[in-house]
Amino acid sequence: MVDRFEAADPPRLGCIDGRPVGEAIPALLADHGYWGVATATALQLVARGRIVPGVSPRGHDTWRIGPLDPQDEAHLREFATDYEELRRFLDAVADTLPREPGEGPFAGTEVHDVGELREWADDQLRISLRIETDDRMRFRAVVQHHLTEFEAMLAVRRAARVWPPLERLLEQQRLDPLDLTDDEVLELLTAPSIEVHWPRELLTDVKARAVISATSEFRLGELFQLDWQIALRGDPLTGTELDQLAEATRPVVRLRDQWVLVDPAIARKAREKLRPITAVDALAAALTGTTTIDGAEAEVAPSVLRDVLAEIKPVPQPDGLEATLREYQLHGLSWLAHLTGLGLGACLADDMGLGKTITLIALHLHRDDQHPTLVVCPASLLGNWEREIRRFAPGTPVSRYHGPGRTVAREGFVLTTYGTMRVDAEVLARHQWGMVVADEAQHVKNPTSGTARALRTIPATARVALSGTPVENNLSELWSILDWTTPGLLGPLRRFRARWPEPDATLARLIRPFLLRRRKSDPGIAPELPSKTETEQPVPLSQEQAVLYEALVREILDQIAATTGIARRGLVLKLLTGLKQICNHPSHYLKRELTGRSGKLDLLDELLDTILAEDGSVLVFTQYVDMARLLETHLGRRGITTRFLHGGTPVARREEMVREFQNGHVPVFLLSLKAAGTGLNLTRADHVVHYDRWWNPAVEDQATDRAYRIGQTRPVQVHKLVAEGTVEDRISEMLTRKRDLADAVLTSGESALTELTDAELSELVALRSEA
Repeated sequence: MVDRFEAADPPRLGCIDGRPVGEAIPALLADHGYWGVATATALQLVARGRIVPGVSPRGHDTWRIGPLDPQDEAHLREFATDYEELRRFLDAVADTLPREPGEGPFAGTEVHDVGELREWADDQLRISLRIETDDRMRFRAVVQHHLTEFEAMLAVRRAARVWPPLERLLEQQRLDPLDLTDDEVLELLTAPSIEVHWPRELLTDVKARAVISATSEFRLGELFQLDWQIALRGDPLTGTELDQLAEATRPVVRLRDQWVLVDPAIARKAREKLRPITAVDALAAALTGTTTIDGAEAEVAPSVLRDVLAEIKPVPQPDGLEATLREYQLHGLSWLAHLTGLGLGACLADDMGLGKTITLIALHLHRDDQHPTLVVCPASLLGNWEREIRRFAPGTPVSRYHGPGRTVAREGFVLTTYGTMRVDAEVLARHQWGMVVADEAQHVKNPTSGTARALRTIPATARVALSGTPVENNLSELWSILDWTTPGLLGPLRRFRARWPEPDATLARLIRPFLLRRRKSDPGIAPELPSKTETEQPVPLSQEQAVLYEALVREILDQIAATTGIARRGLVLKLLTGLKQICNHPSHYLKRELTGRSGKLDLLDELLDTILAEDGSVLVFTQYVDMARLLETHLGRRGITTRFLHGGTPVARREEMVREFQNGHVPVFLLSLKAAGTGLNLTRADHVVHYDRWWNPAVEDQATDRAYRIGQTRPVQVHKLVAEGTVEDRISEMLTRKRDLADAVLTSGESALTELTDAELSELVALRSEA
């Protein structure tokens, strides 16, 4: 029989029959006598949340039973032999339970989770400070709460860990108003986790933002001064007021006939002098409204620098241009003339076929620079540039810096390829260029490539990038192009990636003045263009294709499951490539002469029969040279005349092939997507066939635009062949949902698929029933 309880401070140290309460509870629960009932009652109260934090007479943090409702109070008084002793025992149990790990004597006891109890207690033990001032602007803090005296003191103790001046209240054990020094007020301005109510009359809107000092005339080499601007309710302070703020020794300052509470960080800014910044950095700050100061982002006040880029004056069509520019082309010319006239670069990102070449020829004539213009382009476009220049600017010298025995001309246009430029970068860098043009600028989308680095070494008064797809895969490609045209605009690549993992409105404001993007579908751009119809043509696999497909999936997935890292990524790419080849034709995957059947080849034969019967012409794109050679052999056996253009085709032969097709001598043009997807003018075609898919819609669109461009007079039909139930089908669904990504961040194609889990990859490549 238990008969004696000894209380202690703190309560959890109390004993019952000489044993600590915590150890005795299991035995007490088995006792049906007085203390057993008391123990069960304590556990029930704790389980119901009837537990509150407090402070013992000796200053210990404790838990105790409470608050009690009238029914609880009546129950305790009914069976208590000594009510005060019973309450001390209940408090001892309450002070013990939340401190136990839940695995000792209380295992299985139905009590609240300790973490929940502490969260609940923290929520209950809340105080706030109301700040008062007298007529001499002396401060005092008044503690506001809705707690008992013990609870309030416990809450003050916790708050004192954050803001030590509250310890004075603990020393006096009373919550009297607390007189504050100026330093304590400053600390309170930045103290976390304490709710402070400041006098309304002191709460004025004082903000700091950076301001750019600019001259009326923008010069690229000029340095701009960046300083802090302090404003009261949006109205900048005068120089005298700034001095007053900078010299203030108190957290309150008398400004404009009123006392103002000022954050010490803002007061420090009134004393700071910031650094000069370059013209390009100033432009970026003005456009985005933000800049980085000492590693932190700061707001920038509106600047007239934004108007420098917006004030584009119309430029008349230059003398010597043997053509009539369309309205949108004249606007592009004016825009380019304005930016290059300021010493800034630009990226003209019109859709293919809207006349970027003629716009650049007009810009060259308008600038009338004594130094030549260097055009860097793919080899396949050398002939097109030369023809366009001789046609539209017949009085302008044009020469090629390409092939053996090459020399650099000193006037007019100089045309070279990316490959030659990379090899001869030092030679080209020794010459003075009035303008350097990077056509199909996506060739330098990788900033670490040798081609991109070589291009950056060639000096020029103006730099212009031309590209129908400035972003093919990710934003870093856009950075690479714009950092070449206007170095420093987007900052270092690492900081750019960290700041803009995804595009947003701020990035759009920054790049909009430097990148002009027009589409054929835009109102008024090319109303005379005929219609374009895109059709996805699903085709079934032949039996041989299906067998090969499933066998390859089983084999490679088993290998992938057993590998990691680079080896795994290599196997994923091997699997995807093999499956796409099987979808094309069994012979493509097996690397043999064209035998057996393929759903794609059967459909291609049907399409060609219809197209050629109607006297049409067709472009057939494939990303695989081997597949194109198989098609060339197959169509030749059927008596169909073809030409095949790929990366290894010499420049002169390319130009001859284009002439043959455009003159109607060859009805079917087989093209390697990577080598012929840009730059060529093939408006003779009224049909385009994508035999296999280049899992990037922007690249496919560029290829289609070989036919669908200015000069096309017939409707264009685009046929995209997709093997049903295969990985091609799955990817096609994804591309259909992501047509708008060319304006932001496109998928990174097959490389992104290497990061799929084994289960996701299996789902992607599994052969569905419709195959």
